[in-house]
Amino acid sequence: MVENCVIAEFSVVPLGTGDTSLSKYVRKAHEEVVRSGIRSSLTPMGTIIEAESIDRIFEVIKLAHEAVFSAGAKRVSTNIKIDDRRDKKRQMEDKVEAIK
Repeated sequence: MVENCVIAEFSVVPLGTGDTSLSKYVRKAHEEVVRSGIRSSLTPMGTIIEAESIDRIFEVIKLAHEAVFSAGAKRVSTNIKIDDRRDKKRQMEDKVEAIK
């Protein structure tokens, strides 16, 4: 478990692709997340990541964002939600378990 844990959910939305299918762009973004080595969970509407610092979160999101441009998108809109809690140790799954 990461001691100082920052959890973020983000989605990259390629624009100007000329196609309604976005999976090839999302795949490139996801490959960057996996390559980074941080914990992640791919969902139908975005990706959840967990890291030890806000800087690491932004670094990985930037890699994913840039990967979509590299895949040929002319414009990219990236949406980010961040939960930076410093009063106790926890992981992504803890937030879900707290609801159950």
